[in-house]
Amino acid sequence: MTLLMTHPDADAHENPPGHPEQVRRLQAVRHALDDMVLAREKPSEASDADLTRCHPQDYVDALTAASPAEGWAQLDPDTYLSPGTIRAARLAAGAAIRAVDAVIGGDHANAFVAMRPPGHHAETAKPMGFCLFGTVAIAAKHALDVHGLDRVAVVDFDVHHGNGTQDLLWDEPRTLFVSSHQSPLWPGTGEVGDRGAHDNVINVPLPPGSDGSVFRARMKPALDRLDAFAPELVIVSAGFDAHREDPLAQLEWDEGDFAWITEQLCDLADRHAEGRLVSCLEGGYDLDALATSVAAHVDVLRRRGNG
Repeated sequence: MTLLMTHPDADAHENPPGHPEQVRRLQAVRHALDDMVLAREKPSEASDADLTRCHPQDYVDALTAASPAEGWAQLDPDTYLSPGTIRAARLAAGAAIRAVDAVIGGDHANAFVAMRPPGHHAETAKPMGFCLFGTVAIAAKHALDVHGLDRVAVVDFDVHHGNGTQDLLWDEPRTLFVSSHQSPLWPGTGEVGDRGAHDNVINVPLPPGSDGSVFRARMKPALDRLDAFAPELVIVSAGFDAHREDPLAQLEWDEGDFAWITEQLCDLADRHAEGRLVSCLEGGYDLDALATSVAAHVDVLRRRGNG
């Protein structure tokens, strides 16, 4: 059965009015999944030891010290702390870690982590793009260091390049990181020539206006590389802002495209990883498109997990 990891305290991370990464995003996601038959669990916070697999301790301490007692602390033009943010971010990382434990331990076939803030833009010692901690990279390092896996694939289909995950896994030969993203677009990274220290990074930039057929064609070489890598676990940064209705970008995907890539990644996990796949929510800012796209994604996970 598919495991859904979420926690009400994710709603305690509040951005200023008008900010696109709002509490209502996660409320829309939860509502979209209300009627699905899923195992459901609340996570615990990630520990400092968990976070420092990717981030230095002084970075973790500095974010904690910057947390405001009320209102907001602004870290960069897009990234804010509210009184509940640090706990929410630790819970998001803890949820991904717990999902990895549950899937590797055989408790559940796969998992979806519905938490916020997102994580894939947080670099080693730099918060950015709404993100504080590199949730999926932390989960990947946990799978490698705690469970002793040799190969973990991390696949990011958010419309924005997963610059933080790339930074955190750049020197990690036990991972293969794949990011599809619109280019040009913020944060301006993710060139094809960025390959990682061990040829372990694959970027798939897509021009504005690309629809699902362009995405599918351009992803094929990356999927072939993933197949050759033969991962023992697949971790997904699942951003839904490539949807044609999303206000922050200009790709033209629909729900069927998110279902397609989910099927491809489940096939990959079935071939090499005993079906083990953990997906973590990243972007998606049109609430209706986010809800229907998440439902399409998780429905594939649920169906494949029950197979």
